Amino acid sequence: MATGRLVAGSHNRNEFVLINADENARIKSVQELSGQICQICGDEIEITVDGELFVACNECAFPVCRPCYEYERREGNQACPQCKTQYKRIKGSPRVEGDEEEDGIDDIDNEFEYGNLDASGAHQVADGSHPYSSAVLERESSPLGSEIPLLTYGEEDSEISSDRHALIVPPFMGNGNRVHPMPYPDPSTPLQPRPMVPKKDIAVYGYGSVAWKDRMDEWKKKQNDKLQVVKHQGVDDGGHYGGDDLDDADLPMMDEGRQPLSRKMPISSSKISPYRLIIILRLTILGLFFHYRLLHPVKDAYGLWLTSVICEIWFGVSWILDQFPKWYPIQRETYLDRLSLRYEKEGKPSELASIDVFVSTVDPMKEPPLITANTVLSILAVDYPVDKVACYVSDDGAAMLTFEALSETSEFARKWVPFCKKFNIEPRAPEWYFSQKMDYLKNKVHPAFVRERRAMKREYEEFKVRINVLVSTAQKVPEDGWTMQDGTPWPGNNVRDHPGMIQVFLGNNGVRDFDGNELPRLVYVSREKRPGFEHHKKAGAMNALIRVSAVISNAPYLLNVDCDHYINNSKALREAMCFMMDPTSGKKVCYVQFPQRFDGIDRHDRYSNRNVVFFDINMKGLDGIQGPIYVGTGCVFRRVALYGYDAPAKKKPPSRTCNCWPKWCCLCCGSRKKKNAKAKKEKKKSKHREASKQIHALENIEEGIEESNAEKSANMSQVKLEKKFGQSPVFVASTLLENGGVPQNISPASLLKEAIQVISCGYEDKTEWGKEVGWIYGSVTEDILTGFKMHCHGWRSVYCMPKRPAFKGSAPINLSDRLHQVLRWALGSVEIFLSRHCPIWYGYGGGLKWLERFSYINSVVYPWTSIPLLVYCALPAICLLTGKFIVPEISNYASLIFMALFISIAATGILEMQWGGVGIDDWWRNEQFWVIGGVSSHLFALFQGLLKVLAGVNTNFMVTSKAADDGDFSELYIFKWTSLLIPPTTLLIINIVGVVVGVSDAINNGYDSWGPLFGRLFFALWVIIHLYPFLKGLLGKQDRMPTIILVWSILLASILTLVWVRINPFVSKDGPVLEICGLNCD
Repeated sequence: MATGRLVAGSHNRNEFVLINADENARIKSVQELSGQICQICGDEIEITVDGELFVACNECAFPVCRPCYEYERREGNQACPQCKTQYKRIKGSPRVEGDEEEDGIDDIDNEFEYGNLDASGAHQVADGSHPYSSAVLERESSPLGSEIPLLTYGEEDSEISSDRHALIVPPFMGNGNRVHPMPYPDPSTPLQPRPMVPKKDIAVYGYGSVAWKDRMDEWKKKQNDKLQVVKHQGVDDGGHYGGDDLDDADLPMMDEGRQPLSRKMPISSSKISPYRLIIILRLTILGLFFHYRLLHPVKDAYGLWLTSVICEIWFGVSWILDQFPKWYPIQRETYLDRLSLRYEKEGKPSELASIDVFVSTVDPMKEPPLITANTVLSILAVDYPVDKVACYVSDDGAAMLTFEALSETSEFARKWVPFCKKFNIEPRAPEWYFSQKMDYLKNKVHPAFVRERRAMKREYEEFKVRINVLVSTAQKVPEDGWTMQDGTPWPGNNVRDHPGMIQVFLGNNGVRDFDGNELPRLVYVSREKRPGFEHHKKAGAMNALIRVSAVISNAPYLLNVDCDHYINNSKALREAMCFMMDPTSGKKVCYVQFPQRFDGIDRHDRYSNRNVVFFDINMKGLDGIQGPIYVGTGCVFRRVALYGYDAPAKKKPPSRTCNCWPKWCCLCCGSRKKKNAKAKKEKKKSKHREASKQIHALENIEEGIEESNAEKSANMSQVKLEKKFGQSPVFVASTLLENGGVPQNISPASLLKEAIQVISCGYEDKTEWGKEVGWIYGSVTEDILTGFKMHCHGWRSVYCMPKRPAFKGSAPINLSDRLHQVLRWALGSVEIFLSRHCPIWYGYGGGLKWLERFSYINSVVYPWTSIPLLVYCALPAICLLTGKFIVPEISNYASLIFMALFISIAATGILEMQWGGVGIDDWWRNEQFWVIGGVSSHLFALFQGLLKVLAGVNTNFMVTSKAADDGDFSELYIFKWTSLLIPPTTLLIINIVGVVVGVSDAINNGYDSWGPLFGRLFFALWVIIHLYPFLKGLLGKQDRMPTIILVWSILLASILTLVWVRINPFVSKDGPVLEICGLNCD
């Protein structure tokens, strides 16, 4: 009779035990199994009670049977041997320490099976029914004296000698066979078992060295020989997981193509732990500082003291809002090769999702067409399947110059795109590629590269000439307006009153590049504008593009870039897809934000145009919470998230259950928890039920279900969807296609006609566009508001920082232009603060996390800091002019607190620079411009926002050029007068005057007055140093004398003059000598 021999063990603990196997407990019908073999023990994998194949690891489906799975969970490292993912408890298996409670599984009878292990463990091992044993069932009918030892996996390890075997089982023990041949007495002679420690569990004994590694390597090699690239389930256009079934049961269940497409890389503990410790210390020191300040008022300058304390409290609260969202900074890494393995199988069409790219422009005179053309060319040449990319250019100014420039761009793209892809050049914006100061022959071995590059450069120069001719022609507009080639007037001659225009330049019309390959789709869009309608500026234009693209191409993902932000990394779209198309974590990602990088900024970055501290420190911190905020450009969206839907519901993480309580206690508590959980779940689901019903009802329409109840619900849902999305059945139907795509039976002409309808002026009336759908209206900074609404719906965002910057753009380097840019951002924050969407009171009960809310509150509150900042910067001058100070005579205790506060501020900055990778120059420029922008742009934005929201008064600030210069960065030295320059100029003057007056007063009053002066001087110099870049911008370019020398010369000259007056060598020390002149003045 054949006997089964069970070998149980743990690889991590280096133990194997020979036990019996119960033949009756095994599934005898091989036909019931799928043919998969456990890769640990070699046993066949069983079928569960539900009729499905037992799967231990849901991540990689590595073939493991239930006994091996249960033993690995109890005795091993509780992780999958291949992908190292921690095993979760499966219904029917015992619970182990560390398991979390699962609300959806009612398995009380099995989950606490380990509870009686101590009492019955030895018995279970002896009779072969060990419930958590990993098993290798060796079927053998050979006699006991077999010469082949039963080592691991039925193979003998020559390196293990017989004297190293720790466990030898006599044959009479429960029909078991011995593990290794050894000298033994006659089998007929009965032997009595005499264990030295009878109560000791047999499972704790080891068994030499298990040949685990060699066998796993051999198994992997066999699988790799069978199939180099795994055949896996693919996705259709947009990420729908379907595809072909596995056609070979022996295919590897885990390969590079099934690994996660990205991973988090937390900041190392050596950097982040001291940083968090310093934050706590700084918070403690700040509390001691306020305690001292409040308990030690200055009686002879009570007004100055009270004002300074109020300002300092505001600064402390502002610091808390800015600091704590940086508590969990992380970095991310993507795996582009895994993305290709998963979605781009050789010999098959690409399964990558389609992407619609939005480019927005308004005035071609302010946004040069050549810059827009470079952005479009970089998009058309991106490293992505051409049939998956569509570029939509929104011309909100309806300018014929933009239309003609785009036509020229589409023609030049037929030459530029194949050149880029043939030689794999970077960047793929020709202006920036040809202007690179680098050896373009480096790593280029193609013999035709030099010749073709020179020819392409000539082609681009000719293209620039044609664009510049168009620009010069557009300077003089005819009285009757422009006409088109056929003689009809240009529809956009009246910018404020014109119909909607759509023109498809490339894609689906037979136009190919010069190598005969297809090109991505290029579409020109100018929405309709009529007097009396609110068009909502950029947000309205972006919403029009959402609708047009949904009708024409309907890609599931969208990328929006400004017209001056070109794609610097041709693999940027693939980087984003590593997060969006990840099957495990991508479903809840609403957008992937890339950092902004800039060209054409001076080396010193005088006005902190690069904004490195925000993009490299703050955004990394937010990525560790719920994701970065949306910054308006360089962002890939999930279309469904823009439609205002909630994020996919996340299963509640089960709480940990203690195994030491009786089953009846756990049962009672568990049932009570389940009731509460179900009540909360039903309450939460009530919010999403309506949208879900709409989706399911219209899905029934697509499937052709004709039941009356389905038709009735579909009609009701159709009405609700039209109220939400507008009166376009084609667009409404497209919103239900989560994976994108357009109907195949509709002609392009019909789609174009429908696209014209969805960009009409009145389409958004009485809908939720701009309220809950698309880009949100109500602020000039629609980006913050749009991202905030998505996070409130439970979505999360991702911050992607590839080594090569994904996008690059241009930034204003002139002082006045930079201040106006900051003014616009701050004005938008004030509008959000005064609206119903203010994060202080909006979005509670949704999916917004608390630290993420802190960040959004800080992003709308910071303009209000301008008032205390302006007052605080004026206090040093007031103190120097009046001889008073905001702090009483400092004691030793106060000195320690002040020193500790300054040290903690410096330490926080240094540690942030360390883990953020930011240089000290960038950090210091950011600190300086925080003061400059705070006392100018933020202040004016605050009053402008209050007038606009409360009184309905719109105010604008004029910028006038006063002087110019030639040479590199000539724009940096242009002086443009604007009223924004008044407050910082005033602060500079009064602080410089205060320094001069304070020094002169100390000279006059003698030695005793110098001690109190140092505190006031330090306070004033702090303000002057922070405003120094502003002062440098006011003075312009100094050809012969550096600005710092000029400033210090003025200061020293003033002080020396006062000293000279104080000494006055022409007057005697005893005073002037008076003599009688002899005249009778009476």
